[in-house]
Amino acid sequence: MREMIVGGTAEREDLLAAAVVEAVEGTGAYAGSAFLRSRDRRSIVLAATCGVPPSLLGGWRLIPVSSPIPVAAAFSSRRTVHLADAEETMRRYPQLAVALPYAFGSCSVPVGSGEETFGALAIVWAASPGGEGMSKAQRRHLRTIADRLGDALSDLRARTGDPVECDPQTIPVETPAPSAPAVRAGLFEWDLVTGAVTVDDELCAIFGLEPSAFDGRAETLASCLHPGDRAALRAAARAAAAEGRIKARRLRIRDRRDGSEGYRTVELWGRALEDDSTRARTHLVGTVVDAQAGSAAVAAVERLRDGLFSLAPDGRVTYANHSALRLLGVRGNDLLGQFLSDVLPWLSDPEFEYRHRSAMISQAPVSFLACRPPDRWLAFSLHPEADGVTGRVVLVGDAPSSTTPSASSAETATDATPARLGVMYHVLQLGSALTEAVTAREVCEVISDQLLPAFGGQQLAIYVVRDGTMHLLFHTGHHEDFLDWLEGVPLHARLPGTETLTSGTPLFIESQQDLSQGYPGIPTGDVRSWAYLPLIASSHPVGTCVLGFDEIHQFTERDRGVLTALAGLIAQALERARLYDSEFALARGLQQALLPHRLPVVPGIRTVARYLPGTSGMDIGGDWYDVIPTGSGVSLVIGDVEGHSIAAAATMAQLRSAVRAFAAVGHTPGDVMAGVNRTLIDLDPGLLASCCYIHLEPHGHHAYAVTAGHPPPLLRRPDATTNALELDIGPLLGVDRASAYPATRINLPPGSVLALYTDGLVEERGTDINVGIDRLRASLAHTPADTPDELADRLLHNARGSSYRADDIALLLTELAPGHGAEVIPDHGVR
Repeated sequence: MREMIVGGTAEREDLLAAAVVEAVEGTGAYAGSAFLRSRDRRSIVLAATCGVPPSLLGGWRLIPVSSPIPVAAAFSSRRTVHLADAEETMRRYPQLAVALPYAFGSCSVPVGSGEETFGALAIVWAASPGGEGMSKAQRRHLRTIADRLGDALSDLRARTGDPVECDPQTIPVETPAPSAPAVRAGLFEWDLVTGAVTVDDELCAIFGLEPSAFDGRAETLASCLHPGDRAALRAAARAAAAEGRIKARRLRIRDRRDGSEGYRTVELWGRALEDDSTRARTHLVGTVVDAQAGSAAVAAVERLRDGLFSLAPDGRVTYANHSALRLLGVRGNDLLGQFLSDVLPWLSDPEFEYRHRSAMISQAPVSFLACRPPDRWLAFSLHPEADGVTGRVVLVGDAPSSTTPSASSAETATDATPARLGVMYHVLQLGSALTEAVTAREVCEVISDQLLPAFGGQQLAIYVVRDGTMHLLFHTGHHEDFLDWLEGVPLHARLPGTETLTSGTPLFIESQQDLSQGYPGIPTGDVRSWAYLPLIASSHPVGTCVLGFDEIHQFTERDRGVLTALAGLIAQALERARLYDSEFALARGLQQALLPHRLPVVPGIRTVARYLPGTSGMDIGGDWYDVIPTGSGVSLVIGDVEGHSIAAAATMAQLRSAVRAFAAVGHTPGDVMAGVNRTLIDLDPGLLASCCYIHLEPHGHHAYAVTAGHPPPLLRRPDATTNALELDIGPLLGVDRASAYPATRINLPPGSVLALYTDGLVEERGTDINVGIDRLRASLAHTPADTPDELADRLLHNARGSSYRADDIALLLTELAPGHGAEVIPDHGVR
């Protein structure tokens, strides 16, 4: 079974690599990448690349599925995400644009089979402003490639048991971008007795022969050589027969590629077959190597006084001419295969990494200045292609003034290692996500979504300081007892979760043995490694963030630097959120105090009310409801003061009091509304309000309703027929002191239900409010419920589940006992 899984994994890598290459070549992009979901389904993991090395992708090797990043969005939504240029990227995915502020276009598509999504496929191309990006046909082609890959992965899982998921520690499959070969090699087998030669197509091309026309004779190949080298070929054959191998021989081949007669030099290598047969002593196998183009290019570059160097796509040096080595002050053996910033401290500023990344991702040349200590200024220019970068460096003389744009990149380096863009990415990503988190719970969820996938952790706990002791605020992970021993301990206790906070220094523990040695007696549980991050804001201890790892985790210098930097961001966001939560609780408490604590019990009817505050901010709104018993019956009231503020809540309280006062002295519904209107104008708060007022007669079969610009009440009859009542509508409160509010008589059948509500329940951005009213009408008609309480909860079910409500919601339901009538009858004589 183990061999089958290993084989399956190798086959999976082949499928991914082939799909990424096909995506790049089939769309004209210069780079592509494939991601597969992680086992915990929280992240997608980089599994294969073409044209862009994983190191160039910085923090995008492991992406939380909730991240506002195109490839994550494509995975989560199962839709194509096409970004034509940098402007569209900034507009739709600002977090990506902040971390990669380069000119490029991208297209991301989901990879899956049936209803299951395995990952995503993304390609990148150089894009100028205003470009149209990929055509629809190209996008369809990319989606087809992704669909084929998804079906192949599904089939692979069925055949081999390969789980498709990708481990966060997986090393991605890398396929370099296609490039013109500097060296060509052709293979041959030569029968020394008969003179027959079997060759491949590449060797024919080197000799300038058509493969289909080659007659298989050694003499034919010899005829392509310089006359002076034909004897050398025969001598090589005799030596091979005697010694069993051909030592390297240089031969000149006739070259007619440019239309003129000339020769180029190749090398011939060969040996006899390795067995004891007679055939082995008379048969040679070998290769002809044509490296002249590469050798000539190197020779030409070495003659230049300008420094020239070549970088692989990931930034490693693959070549530097003597002039470049002299200008940079380094030996070739020390530089080749290394990053310039690792060998030259004065180029270790993030500016250089930024420039290289900019060139590779935007596929546009970039230039900058740098100072080689103590005062030698050099001008660098980088010229990218998909397979790497050609760099040029020249001496520019005296140092530029401090106002030179790139002077900051040229400051003399210190021994300290600066932050890299990979580190900066995590800071930018978490910082950007935290700006959208408002409550402490939201902040904790953002931290969990970002940190665990980024560092491969499985547990996360956040403890906060209250009254000098530690208290759990948030935990995620499958170990329920993770850090239970930290709950309630005093801040001065000698424990890792408290010492990191009192010292202000992060604590990284890589094994249970290390934990036991440093803190004997502390339970380790099933966690193997820990990172304790102190959360300190404005010199004030906020709490401790703890990451746990189920396997031993080696914290690299990069990990330690990133987590240390992120701790400050987390502390500030958490402190801000806790302050928000406190003020929010006070504001909501004030708002609740202004609403009825309980509704009065009125014979013959049952009333229930619900109130849901908006989620878009801390300001409180002006929605209210009321049930007012009077000497002539009972009045049902619902209203809404515009805006969300303390002023709106105060105005709401004053209007509610005014309604009760006018109703208590026996005014008709029209007079009540007119009096409330005058009251609002006299108060002059600069706010308008809507209101609906219905007065039910005692022991009667009807009611009188007035409305001031409020959404119409809904009436559900005993047969479930439900409609919005057509009332005579008066103007909003606060518009005109002389406004009149006509009453409409409504007859109510036994067992009917009357629903009053505010517009937060029926309004939806971009949709006409009548659509929302009709949706609520249908819900009221078809929602089964045994009690008004159950009905109210079911009508608000969707609203309760929404993570975002722009407006408050008030709902007042009244179930009428037998004794009321049936139709809506205008009665303009009642005011």
